[in-house]
Amino acid sequence: MTQTVSYISLSELLHQTRAPESIVCFDDNSEITWQTFNDDFSQLVHLLSSSPFQRVAICTEDSYLFSVAFLASAISNKHIILPGNYQPCALAELSEHFDCLLVDNSIGTVEVDDVRNIQTLLDSNTKTSTFRANALALIDLSKVQLTLFTSGSSGSPKAINKTLEHLDIETAQLNKNWGEMLKSNQIHSTVSHQHIYGLLFRLLWPLCSGVPFARHNLEYPEQILSHANKNSVLISSPALLKRLKHETKSARLAGVFSSGGPLPTESAHQARSLLGQLPIEVFGSTETGGIAFRQQESAQTPWQLFDCIEAKLNSENCIKLLSPYIDKNNWYQTADECEMISKNQFVLKGRTDRVIKIEEKRVSLVEVEKRLEQLPWISECVVIPFEEPQRLILASVLVLSDEGRATLAAMSKGKFWLMLRSELRKWLEPIAIPRKYRVVDEIPLNSQGKRLTSHIEQLVKS
Repeated sequence: MTQTVSYISLSELLHQTRAPESIVCFDDNSEITWQTFNDDFSQLVHLLSSSPFQRVAICTEDSYLFSVAFLASAISNKHIILPGNYQPCALAELSEHFDCLLVDNSIGTVEVDDVRNIQTLLDSNTKTSTFRANALALIDLSKVQLTLFTSGSSGSPKAINKTLEHLDIETAQLNKNWGEMLKSNQIHSTVSHQHIYGLLFRLLWPLCSGVPFARHNLEYPEQILSHANKNSVLISSPALLKRLKHETKSARLAGVFSSGGPLPTESAHQARSLLGQLPIEVFGSTETGGIAFRQQESAQTPWQLFDCIEAKLNSENCIKLLSPYIDKNNWYQTADECEMISKNQFVLKGRTDRVIKIEEKRVSLVEVEKRLEQLPWISECVVIPFEEPQRLILASVLVLSDEGRATLAAMSKGKFWLMLRSELRKWLEPIAIPRKYRVVDEIPLNSQGKRLTSHIEQLVKS
């Protein structure tokens, strides 16, 4: 399906000597060649270079259109903004951070000043562009700014600023570790390119390695198995790998990666049984990029630092990093509690802040509380993670406003909760919407005014 291409830096990606007919991207019904990619890329560079806006937000489900827009923005020296949330209201809330929003057909109506559909731009611009990829200057990676948005502990989306140089260094490290795995293979994925894991693993690394990547995500366990073959590498989340436990069909893959949250040992071994590979787990965050990796032979398997990263613990046993993905000259403090096994290996103990992960998606408990409290029916609330037998959910203890009490009295409890969920869906992804609610007269506090977590947990359970 592909010819072998040597790994190349992001800065030289568009100048490589690559056969025009070689495959860049594919879906179930078609393949996109290097020639087509160059034509689309050149066309979008022509449009972006002549546009006055400097901050370009990109939000798509289509990984091919995203890759064209991402690289065209980079070569046009635009500041690239990557929202982490597809919801229209959440995108509109970020509008002060960008001048133009590039989308595909999957994104609903967004109320911002300048929204452009990438496919429409490519289809409507019939003028032959004078720009050709091999005629463009090399990208100065240190000057191309990238801002990713992720859930922050303050309750608002948190901006993480990087340069393409940071991503290029990390992509080169991925290739150093696992480049042989990608050769003559193709990339399938269950994760979004809007987040750093998907951006690096399913898009930039394959592009720099000349390896075809899938245009669309695999959404269901049966899709993973139906698309699996010995020439495919799967970039997955633990959430989807965990859902393989009910599958009986097996199919061998060339490799499996998992990142975004902890993968249960049972799920790792089930993946090996069904897919022929023990998943390579990668631990990291949007802020840090990748920190370490492991293949989980047992629950005690430690994490191995990437060889370009140094680590040590602070007084609270939280790991701090010296990493070229962040700042090669200054230590970065995380909220991840760890135990160092050796200079290069550690065991994770858990997070110490109020950003949690539910099915590998980062969720700020503060943000969920903020969204509830901005509703006219809620005067105060607290949101906590709650373990159900089969999954982790969010639960909320609410103090209603006068309007909230009147509204609840006028309608059934079920309709009231549905109304709350409907309002929250304008702001939050479904995974971040509480599934359990408890109404109280006041939030339990101790003598210092701190929330009594144990009392709140008991209220949710009762």
